[in-house]
Amino acid sequence: MMTAHIERINIPLTSPLIIAALLFSTAACSNPSTVSPSNNKSTATESKEVSTSDNDAQTATQKDTSKPDFTTKAIATFDEPWAMTALPSTDGKAPKLLVTQKTGELFIVDTATGSKTQVAGIPKVAYGGQGGLGDIILAPNFATSNAVYISYVEAGTGNDSNKFGAKVIKATLSGLETATPTLQDITPIWQQSPKVTGQGHYSHRLLFSPDGQYLYISSGERQKKEPAQNMSMNLGKIIRLYADGSVPKDNPFVNDSNDIASQFWTMGNRNVLGIRFDESGRLWANEMGPKGGDEFNLIKKGKNYGWPIVSNGRNYSGTPIPDHDTRPDFEMPKITWTPVISPSSLSLYTAGSHNDFPALQGDFLISGLSSKALIVVSIDEDDSATERYRYDMGERVRSVLAVDGQVWALEDGDGGRLLRLLPK
Repeated sequence: MMTAHIERINIPLTSPLIIAALLFSTAACSNPSTVSPSNNKSTATESKEVSTSDNDAQTATQKDTSKPDFTTKAIATFDEPWAMTALPSTDGKAPKLLVTQKTGELFIVDTATGSKTQVAGIPKVAYGGQGGLGDIILAPNFATSNAVYISYVEAGTGNDSNKFGAKVIKATLSGLETATPTLQDITPIWQQSPKVTGQGHYSHRLLFSPDGQYLYISSGERQKKEPAQNMSMNLGKIIRLYADGSVPKDNPFVNDSNDIASQFWTMGNRNVLGIRFDESGRLWANEMGPKGGDEFNLIKKGKNYGWPIVSNGRNYSGTPIPDHDTRPDFEMPKITWTPVISPSSLSLYTAGSHNDFPALQGDFLISGLSSKALIVVSIDEDDSATERYRYDMGERVRSVLAVDGQVWALEDGDGGRLLRLLPK
């Protein structure tokens, strides 16, 4: 079983053999893959040019095949940043971003100046391993409510004080334009059940459906494997709720005698750290595999994605796991990766008031941890997906956000930088 600390390792790599070994052994590794890594080399310094190579996988469609080049500009720095989302921008002004740190801090970042304003009122988080303050998204009616949804890890109480689980809350972001913003009116929405030992695989990514009606939550299997197939636990699942936390009656496993199963949209998931709708309304997710088998999945109502029964990776002990193609009753991934990319977030590029990268219109952007990469994936109308480009960013990338035609990236760890990607 992977320890909770693997994800945070940042060892200088000095040889191709070491690089290959680490990429294969850290969280989200893979065995033979449909995708090979590029040979790009860069260091992602401020106002730095990111190099490209001709060795990238090509899209199956007839899109413009010229790989966009960009430089990066550092905007601000953080200690263990985890997630970001953009506040509504007006009059073409540079956006303000909400950025979380795992240690329990939330900041409003003015991307025009790089200034950070800390938001007070964050609940106490259980920081450690892969856990702490997690995702943040705006409520669909944010323009009138100033409501946000936040995920974080909380510890149990009493005899369960050594057990942990993810929790989702709704809160009002008050004083947004002041020097002392704060979270108020905190309302619990959902939590992982049961809390368990260990501090890994919380997932706890948040996403609203395009119509704003449904809240999707990725719930990791907490490195325990079996919960992903257990109908009495909401671990190893993707959850679908209404904005108030209630359960839609058309969820696939609605059961009057099983409130937990009624929450599920899918099951058999391992550690989903990116979920996003495409322009056609299809829901996609990236998922960390075990020792191999990182996945890019089309998420379909009621489907079982097979973990831990099947995987295109192996157990950390090296023992094999049957591949997906041995069990066609489980949903198969559209892409699997070896060597590992360690996918940590997912965003969709669409033009807005800006159109910095027109060649990427409709493509997904995936941030990579151990791969230290930004991966571009194209999707087709026939539900297929292909890695199109890969950029070596020189550092572990915790999050990527495409908003209004611009692209932002967050480096992982202490001193992680918020970068703006500037087209060349």
